[in-house]
Amino acid sequence: MARLMGMLPRRPALLAVLFIFIASSFAAAQNGSVSGRVVSKAGKNPLVKASVFLSNATFGTITDDAGAFSLRNVKPGQYQLVVTNLGYEDFTQTIMVTSQTLRLDIEMSAKAMELRAVVITTNADWKKNYEQFKKDFIGQSENSKQCKVLNPRVLTLAYYGSKRLLEAYADEFLVVENRALGYRVKYLVKDFKSDKIANIVAYEGKALFEELPGSEAQKKKWRAKRDEVYFGSARHFYRSLYAGKMETEGFVAHKYTRELNPQRPPELLIQKKFKQFKNQPDSLNYWARLADLPKYHNETLVRAPLKTYDILFKVEQPGIFALGAERYLYVIYTRKREETYFKDLYRPLDMENFQTSVMTLYTPYIYFDTNGTVLGDAPLYEGTWSKYKLAELLPVDYVPGE
Repeated sequence: MARLMGMLPRRPALLAVLFIFIASSFAAAQNGSVSGRVVSKAGKNPLVKASVFLSNATFGTITDDAGAFSLRNVKPGQYQLVVTNLGYEDFTQTIMVTSQTLRLDIEMSAKAMELRAVVITTNADWKKNYEQFKKDFIGQSENSKQCKVLNPRVLTLAYYGSKRLLEAYADEFLVVENRALGYRVKYLVKDFKSDKIANIVAYEGKALFEELPGSEAQKKKWRAKRDEVYFGSARHFYRSLYAGKMETEGFVAHKYTRELNPQRPPELLIQKKFKQFKNQPDSLNYWARLADLPKYHNETLVRAPLKTYDILFKVEQPGIFALGAERYLYVIYTRKREETYFKDLYRPLDMENFQTSVMTLYTPYIYFDTNGTVLGDAPLYEGTWSKYKLAELLPVDYVPGE
């Protein structure tokens, strides 16, 4: 990411020509392969049965007796290659897959003794924390009802009541069967945080997708459901943007500004007052009224839609793009209506109830690749895209209609 941040985005000349060239070249590109050998860094000994996979994709394997591996028929694009093996530090490397075979020699370092804080909890508390984890990580949609965690006890969960903060991690794959989309997802949960005061869920990890077995009729339903999840998603937006098809694919982007409401106290203070006055109805009602105040004010939505060249910028590295906006970007998907009410999402009264998301950019630019994967720190999503959890997670190499 440091290399990317050093690349100054510039507004490309002849943007339409660039779009045509990119679309045609990637359409004609043939799938590639990744092969190599995994050995220990200390003794250069082959590591057998090490897991090798492309994060958030459907390509994975294990090494043979010689430490060799091969991933074939990989869709061109940028991926994060991950290698895991018991007793060794996880290996990750960003790779660019083309139509040529990519050869890698990987050395893994023995894992140093890691002392984590000891989490002492009762079985009842663990179950309560796990239920919250499932809601925040897997989701609460119709799809989530068809997700089953096969090994929940690999999770270590810690809840900090004063901060209303739930943390979770696992040292091995958390395996989830998603019967709604037809995937078995193996997820390495490295750093999960659910902050109920800031109302932010953030997590870091690596995932491997495997197709679930099923009849042709079942697979047809899964394909339809996957397409339904894909269209209107953030990944669909990024792919449409770089291909020059934002408008034709149903997306409309607007410039948007807002400020925090000074009449509404900070969330942490409100929660403290709720506890302090829980047995004093008058004071409790006062703070409840303050909590109901809008989080933002002075919200302005510029009605003239942004053009692609207003927000898409070119970087020097092939296959990488930059999206730039002044802090916020307001994105509407005009082919689906929104059924969820978002209290703090600004929506003018005369605007149709289409699916709407607000992106908060913490840096002037965010970078993404041709798969629609954000590289480095992702923006904060509010509105429709905030509902996308593991139950709606698709592989980065997913293409609708395939």
